[in-house]
Amino acid sequence: MKVRTRFAPSPTGFMHIGNLRTAIFEYLLARKYDGDFILRIEDTDQTRKVEGAIDFIYQTLELCGFKIDEGPNNAKEYGPYIQSERKDIYKKYALDLVEKGKAYYCFCTEEELDAMRQRANERKKPFLYDGRCSRLSKEQIEENLKNNVPYVIRQKMPKEGFTIVEDVIYGKIKIDNSILDDQILLKSDGYPTYNFANVVDDHLMAITHVIRGKEYLDQTAKYNLLYEAFGWDKPKYIHVAMVLGEDGNKLSKRNGDASFMDLYNQGYLPEAIVNYLVLLGWSPANNEEIFSMDELIKNFDETRISKSSSSYDVKKLNWFNAHYIKGMDEEKYLNWIKKYFHKDIKDKDEEWLNKLLLVYRDHISYGEEINKVVEEFFAPYHIDEECQEFLKSDPIIEDVLKTFKEEIMSLDNWTSENINNAIMRTKEKTNAKGKLLFMPIRIKASGYMHGPELADTLYLIGKDEILKRL
Repeated sequence: MKVRTRFAPSPTGFMHIGNLRTAIFEYLLARKYDGDFILRIEDTDQTRKVEGAIDFIYQTLELCGFKIDEGPNNAKEYGPYIQSERKDIYKKYALDLVEKGKAYYCFCTEEELDAMRQRANERKKPFLYDGRCSRLSKEQIEENLKNNVPYVIRQKMPKEGFTIVEDVIYGKIKIDNSILDDQILLKSDGYPTYNFANVVDDHLMAITHVIRGKEYLDQTAKYNLLYEAFGWDKPKYIHVAMVLGEDGNKLSKRNGDASFMDLYNQGYLPEAIVNYLVLLGWSPANNEEIFSMDELIKNFDETRISKSSSSYDVKKLNWFNAHYIKGMDEEKYLNWIKKYFHKDIKDKDEEWLNKLLLVYRDHISYGEEINKVVEEFFAPYHIDEECQEFLKSDPIIEDVLKTFKEEIMSLDNWTSENINNAIMRTKEKTNAKGKLLFMPIRIKASGYMHGPELADTLYLIGKDEILKRL
């Protein structure tokens, strides 16, 4: 049987990174077994639908390097791939379950349901629908339908015994049937519930593996009972522990956590984001951390997905992103970083800008950060109190600055190499070493104690300006 996985997001805006991690696992599993990766849009909750969200999802997956084998924009034999376009399909299968006695019409009003919830609260017990409509006579049901009484269709759950759920990560889970509610399958507006639509779609689209959050593990008993009611084969389940934010809560768009596009627009590279996220909850057989997409597909082993929650760590993401930035060739890097550079370079030319951006390539961990780290070249020249104190800390400093000024005044060709040679000659003439050599020059030239390579910094500031400052 061909492996088929599906990524089924809701079209509610940009994709948050917890959701993207699930997509990564699903994609790698499909590619590992030469299977298909399907995109399905779950829009049964029309109140949360965001215009253009499907395009966002396609754009995100494309940027991450995921080829979608089937989906709304490249439909094949298993479509439609948007749940709101499959309403008639769900109704057909819901009515099929009613005919089989596995589901029933429920005509309870909101007032009646609220009264049941109130009684459950008073008894300090979780609310479970009492199944009263499952005991209506055939004549009562026909009369209500004839009079267009609003209804939902509920699944008839067993009230005794246990349902066994098998999961690749968590093994066999025993769920007590007495805690299972007669869940709604079809709502009064004709839309299916999330649980029902998933089962019907996964079966009709021949999905073989379902990867989703651990928080849905207990719900899988309801899924299995639906599969059994229809007489369908169950897919393999792989439940993954959630990704927690830095505050210890589950990552969520509703909580304002970063989406993929937020990160991308800040200058995080898609390949770095994918590489980082895949290691949140999955570990390779070796201790390697850097993987290309081909290497991830080759090394991915679904049984090595962790049972424990993982924590999203921006510092670790920055480390990955910095690694990928350093790995770019110069042309690719310059074309990329200029999209994030917002400083006014005024009278500086393209050569100067390229030099500036290349000097700081090893000093940034995301694109927008370039504007912060180059600040010394755009802020007013100023030597703060700490720097002033250092300049007074040793008598040799005055000699270093005087000698260095003489050395650069004689330079005809202003290059980083010649500037570095001037620094070395200053060292020889003054016998100054370490920070007593480099720091006085940096402070007087730039106003800062620390920065990138000193010769490069001086080149960018310019000979005339440095002489004036010295």
